[in-house]
Amino acid sequence: MRSVRPAAVAGLFYPGDQGSLTAMVDGLLAEARDAVGDLGEASPPTALIAPHAGYVYSGPTAALAYLRLEPWREAIRRVVVAGPAHRVPVRGMALTSATAFATPLGEVPVDMEANERLAAAGLAWVDDLAHAEEHSVEVQLPFLQRVLAPGWTFVPVVAGAASAAQVADALEPLWGAPGTLVVLSSDLSHYLDIERARRVDALTADAIQRRAWEEISGEQACGAVPVRGALELARRHGQHVTLLDLRTSGDTAGDPFRVVGYGAFEIR
Repeated sequence: MRSVRPAAVAGLFYPGDQGSLTAMVDGLLAEARDAVGDLGEASPPTALIAPHAGYVYSGPTAALAYLRLEPWREAIRRVVVAGPAHRVPVRGMALTSATAFATPLGEVPVDMEANERLAAAGLAWVDDLAHAEEHSVEVQLPFLQRVLAPGWTFVPVVAGAASAAQVADALEPLWGAPGTLVVLSSDLSHYLDIERARRVDALTADAIQRRAWEEISGEQACGAVPVRGALELARRHGQHVTLLDLRTSGDTAGDPFRVVGYGAFEIR
């Protein structure tokens, strides 16, 4: 039976109409393109870490992550988006029974086969309540919709109480699979003044680049659970993590005395 999970934060975290959302995302990507220039990579990334705040705050950082996909827009056909649980407690990793997620840019079909494989292996469970109002997965979709060629599918995952090894084991079958990208959704420090946030986030970014997931707490990154699992996978596969951008809401549109940190990283 077809079931569409409607957008929960359109008009709040990002524009609620198609035209305004398209213009905003395309504008952020254009600014990132101007800043970076030629990407020149021989293969697509295995994974990205991107923030999930309102686009006026974290959009420039997210754009620098998603820009990495432009040369591979036709090659990436499935995206696993794993974010933290903000609304309800989650045991392990929550999947969805929905067959598609909607945004103002259209519907994104869920890869039901991958969903069923994860559930059948006992690594994750269907929990639609976890997805109903969760923004950490949803806010990644408009960027993906504008960067990737039409026809891709995705696997939405909300990660709650789980160890790095459990998350890594759950994602292992999809990690590095042909045509598959994994996106880990996470902001960094919360509600510190801008100078303290920069110091804390620099330490967190260093730990992420060293794949030292044991050094990353939930206070340093709200998406610590999925990020730790991804870093464990990067260790297992001998992959490198590269910092693409590091800033705070105070650098974009927020109060410098109470900021949220944002980082963009690439794993390959």
